[in-house]
Amino acid sequence: MSTRIRTRFAPSPTGFIHLGNIRSALYPWAFARANGGDFILRIEDTDQERSTQAAVDVILEAMAWLGLTPDEGPYYQMQRMARYKQVIGEMLQAGLAYHCYMTPAELEALRERQMAAKLKPRYDGTWRPEPGKTLPPIPEGVQPVIRFRNPTHGSVVWDDKVKGRVEIRNDELDDLVIARQAPLGDIGTPTYNFCVVVDDIDMRITHVIRGDDHVNNTPRQINIIRALGHEPPVYAHLPTVLNEQGEKMSKRHGAKPVTWYRDAGFLPDAMINYLARLGWSHGDDEIFTREQFLQWFDLDHLGRSAAQFDEAKLRWVNAQHLKMTPDERLAPLVAEQLARRGLQADARLPAICGLFKERCDTTVALADWAQPYYAAPTPRAEDLSHYVTDAVRPALRELAARLGDVPWHAADINAAVKATLAAHGLKMPQLAMPVRVLVMGTPQTPSLDAVLALHRREDVLARLAAV
Repeated sequence: MSTRIRTRFAPSPTGFIHLGNIRSALYPWAFARANGGDFILRIEDTDQERSTQAAVDVILEAMAWLGLTPDEGPYYQMQRMARYKQVIGEMLQAGLAYHCYMTPAELEALRERQMAAKLKPRYDGTWRPEPGKTLPPIPEGVQPVIRFRNPTHGSVVWDDKVKGRVEIRNDELDDLVIARQAPLGDIGTPTYNFCVVVDDIDMRITHVIRGDDHVNNTPRQINIIRALGHEPPVYAHLPTVLNEQGEKMSKRHGAKPVTWYRDAGFLPDAMINYLARLGWSHGDDEIFTREQFLQWFDLDHLGRSAAQFDEAKLRWVNAQHLKMTPDERLAPLVAEQLARRGLQADARLPAICGLFKERCDTTVALADWAQPYYAAPTPRAEDLSHYVTDAVRPALRELAARLGDVPWHAADINAAVKATLAAHGLKMPQLAMPVRVLVMGTPQTPSLDAVLALHRREDVLARLAAV
């Protein structure tokens, strides 16, 4: 591509950011990275009643966790109001926009008449200047809005990278309000659809990759862009992400903040992998690294159908990434989980991760396995009564005695276990199960010698002595 690719993620900070939202950051980030371009973060905070700094902070936190680092920004629309008003002033002078004195009550009455007549409700152009047209007298005490003079003929056409060719007739669009009410001579607060256009022009955005809930805004935005003498970017409108019940993913329908998945022990690269597949594919590849994703990503393989979130599938993807992740990289993440429980990890943790990660789907599950190495477990009463019986207690005491002076390595521990089995005529499960219950709090673990070797000798002996 001859022009440098510039994409953007433009969230509104009016609530926490969930997986459906963050996917709209993932694809523009990936497209910019895959093409050596720039990824811009823009906070669309014009809804001052609902926008909060806390929501902005969560957006930044979620993006940082996932590694979706912007090259520019965050830019804040509320800090660019002077620029928007400057452009609107220029449009008024050029005849591209005009003042409209129709009151909200008059507009509502007009819509009711149109609907009664089975017409599409829309502004009728009462205050739109036209050659030879006499405008009504300006009513006293009414503050005007400013409207864009939308073309009345022809169509708006664009080739959407997801939806294909889209065509909307201009006579289906009315004149968009681009600034809210203000005294004549002043310019009121610019509206969202207008701010977006000025931002995309000023920030030289080449590709707009966003949710298809914005598709109805696109023809209006394209007309304003062209009126200002620019060509529109390439658009790709992504189908929505559905929750597990088949509803649009939203806070109202139980969606969780992106940061919940971080705290619940999911890996950033696994989340990237899973989110990428919610609307894009590379053949039949299910599991891939971040580097592979960026190598493969393009806009030609975006899906046209809504994708459905599946937590079981996400956990499976995360489990595969846990297995792929080197133990030294897993250990700090598991250490964070342990720290939340008031436990201090040590140099054994990478090896502990290596021993148990095949059994885990999150770092929380891995921390569950690591915990008995840093705090004595509380076995379930039913496990104690079932496995730690009078018949096996002599063998447990002998094993403790043998483990007291052997070299603390898996092979020597294994030899001590086998010698104890032979001395008491037991089979491995008859001794291994109660040892696991006492030392780990559960009868099911990997190989007993490997499990014990990572424990401190004194901890094992103290727990075996509890019988």
